[in-house]
Amino acid sequence: MTIECNKDDADRCIEIAQNALSAGNIEKAERFLLKAERLYPTTRAKELLSRLRAAGNAGAAPKRSPPNSPSAEDVRRRKSPSDQPPQREYTQEQLEAVRRIKTKCKDYYEILGVSKEATDSDIKKSYKKLALQLHPDKNHAPGAAEAFKAIGNAAAILTDPEKRKQYDLRGEEPAHSPHHHQTYYARGFESDLTAEELFNMFFGATAFSGGGPTVYSRRRAREPEPRDSHTSLVQLLPVAVLVLLSMMSGFFISEPVFSLTANSKYPVPRETVNLKVPYYVKENFHTDYQGSVRRLEMAIEEEYIVGLRHACQRERNYRDSMTWKARNFGDTRQYQEAQKLRTPSCEKLQNLR
Repeated sequence: MTIECNKDDADRCIEIAQNALSAGNIEKAERFLLKAERLYPTTRAKELLSRLRAAGNAGAAPKRSPPNSPSAEDVRRRKSPSDQPPQREYTQEQLEAVRRIKTKCKDYYEILGVSKEATDSDIKKSYKKLALQLHPDKNHAPGAAEAFKAIGNAAAILTDPEKRKQYDLRGEEPAHSPHHHQTYYARGFESDLTAEELFNMFFGATAFSGGGPTVYSRRRAREPEPRDSHTSLVQLLPVAVLVLLSMMSGFFISEPVFSLTANSKYPVPRETVNLKVPYYVKENFHTDYQGSVRRLEMAIEEEYIVGLRHACQRERNYRDSMTWKARNFGDTRQYQEAQKLRTPSCEKLQNLR
């Protein structure tokens, strides 16, 4: 079964093969073209492979082989299997579990196999069962990593009361296209936690410590390409230019007129006329500043409000994160403490309105 997510890796293998062919490494080029065909068969790889073999046959000088000696083609065929990575085995049941999530489920409830009336406990119980069944270190069926991410995202959304409520409100939206099935059941709802983090919260980080390599990371590792020193210097050149420009800009940028916090350079306190926002200026502000004080205070109030909004968002995110963790671990005391967490920046922002 061709896996759509292997297309990027197949294209990468073709690029490596082309670079190897330019360098004269025919064996490496052929090996990566064969690998690309196994990952995601394409016309481009077939044509390159055909041309490579045709050129090899045309350029090879005929030699007489001693009796019973293996030909070059026989040697290549014998060596070929050893170059291929061993295929991991999986059961039909594991494959069907992956297919169910990737092709049959329409929403997060179907992914976890629960009803829309399921309790928080039901959702966690179903997630634990599916996570052990679909974990990529245990299930080697094609697409297991994507299915594992899907159940983790479903559990994270449905165990959060606010996110579950919003998800249910958008539950009647139709699918835009059958080719965007996963986007449909997600409906724009993605968890802040990765599949790995959620799994570790339920089972611990060493649940499959003796297993194979974990493959549920966001991007699979790719074979590094050798780089010469000249290429490294060229790549470092833009960084050096940016550092130089940054150093030079310090000579032309004047100091700000005000500060929102008091310090030795800005000791004189002032307050904006409109929102009563406190700010501080230098001692020679009244004699040296020639601009419009009204426009300056408008800029001060805008900067102050933007800072409060960012701080308010951070405070809410921290409180929501602590609440979510306490609820999932069943810690009543920690949950109550999380609920009592104040958001002073949000309160200040509210008082300005």
